[in-house]
Amino acid sequence: MTAISVDTSVLIGLLDPQDIWHRPALALIDAVEKNELEVFYFDCVLAEAVSTIARRLHEKRREGDLSTIIERLEEYCPRPRITWVLPDVPRLYSTILDLVQESQGELNFNDALIALSCRERGIPLLASFDRDFDQVVWLKRVAAPDDLVG
Repeated sequence: MTAISVDTSVLIGLLDPQDIWHRPALALIDAVEKNELEVFYFDCVLAEAVSTIARRLHEKRREGDLSTIIERLEEYCPRPRITWVLPDVPRLYSTILDLVQESQGELNFNDALIALSCRERGIPLLASFDRDFDQVVWLKRVAAPDDLVG
């Protein structure tokens, strides 16, 4: 079974109906499910998504939406479905920094961790709207259902 990891941009799109990526994220995850791909949600992605959503909701005075979004998060990513990669950071630290440098800063620390975690787990696909991942040679970025063809 082919595996795909979900990046922060797609996860936020799934969780927040008012996010610009909501409809594309729903279409992408629907295609992932139809293609019966094994889906991975990394803990670092959940941490980044929750932090970003909480900040955005606070800034837009939508704090009342937070509990609904957290419920959606728990539906998509119940604890047993989370892949815990943050414990790998001490071992991968230098490699993460090398990848950030090689990308000339296009990939941030978290993005480099995601890319390396995919490589270590043999996950060839990444559901992401972030074009910075296009430079990672061992990953195919999937941004639309048509990207899953072939």
